[in-house]
Amino acid sequence: MFRRMLAAAAAALLCWGGTAQAGATLDGVRQRGILACGVNVGIAGFSLPDSQGVWRGMDADLCRAVAAAVLGDANKVRFVPLTAVQRFTALQSGEIDVLIRQTTLTMTRDTNIGLRMVGVNLYDGHGFMVRRDAGVRDLRGMDGMTVCLSPGTTNELVTTDAFRAAGIRFTPVLQERMQDNAQALQAGRCDAIGTDATQLAALRSQFASPNDYVILEQRFSKEPYGPVVRRDDQEWFDVVRWVLFGLIEAEELGVTSQNAEQLRATSQNPQIRRLLGTIPDLGQAIKLQPSWLYDAIRAVGNYGELYERTIGPNTPIGLPRGANDLWTRGGLMYSWPLR
Repeated sequence: MFRRMLAAAAAALLCWGGTAQAGATLDGVRQRGILACGVNVGIAGFSLPDSQGVWRGMDADLCRAVAAAVLGDANKVRFVPLTAVQRFTALQSGEIDVLIRQTTLTMTRDTNIGLRMVGVNLYDGHGFMVRRDAGVRDLRGMDGMTVCLSPGTTNELVTTDAFRAAGIRFTPVLQERMQDNAQALQAGRCDAIGTDATQLAALRSQFASPNDYVILEQRFSKEPYGPVVRRDDQEWFDVVRWVLFGLIEAEELGVTSQNAEQLRATSQNPQIRRLLGTIPDLGQAIKLQPSWLYDAIRAVGNYGELYERTIGPNTPIGLPRGANDLWTRGGLMYSWPLR
């Protein structure tokens, strides 16, 4: 009996930890000299290679922020494009160091698959996009429609629950790549796409005739996105969490990519001095250089700069801040105190 218990425990640890060892990620990234960051295979505004092959978007720049904080160079990132089905396995196995790929933070994901949800970098909600000429205004108007979905996502479950609760039916078409779903909608192979509203806006921005499609106003879930790391490495969890919090805190304090250098040299505000490493306590707490957040902010900007540059109102995605604004302006973005 005792041997069987030991075998079961060993198997559980293997499943949870993959090939990674507890506490080894930070050292591994430093020794390798590069951060392996899991991103989407290509969604505008989040992670998409430009014409020069350079990855652009909110998720891509969050990867760069972590690389800058840990390695002092935002360019030391290897982007690993992953589908929804591949993403968790890649992290569990140690193929990537961190997953920053439009991943909804849920209880079961945080507790059952050997991973840890770090914190929220974007608040979203499930929606549907249909052809404008379909004349659909709400979910009930979608009765009997064919809906394109990506398997292995929360969106598949949310869609099923929403239609069942409304007492209507739909036919799912499951495809791993969201780009395939977008092509299917434009070609008429499905009547709608169900996924998070920000992704719908990103997809529509790349359509040949974006005005021919409408995103229904109703939201059917809470979909907070955030970075994900392996459960067995608290040290690395702390690094990724506080890089994210640091970018949010920087916006609240008015520290930007443009003024960070000047403020580091002249500011007498203790909060800003800690943030930018003039007072080195924060870096020491997570085994990073005093300039860790200064390097990250200089590389990608504060959270507001990051949002406005990638998916904000003046981009093709065109998303207002809304819930993703700072708490001081009625939003939900709030950093734990950096002290």
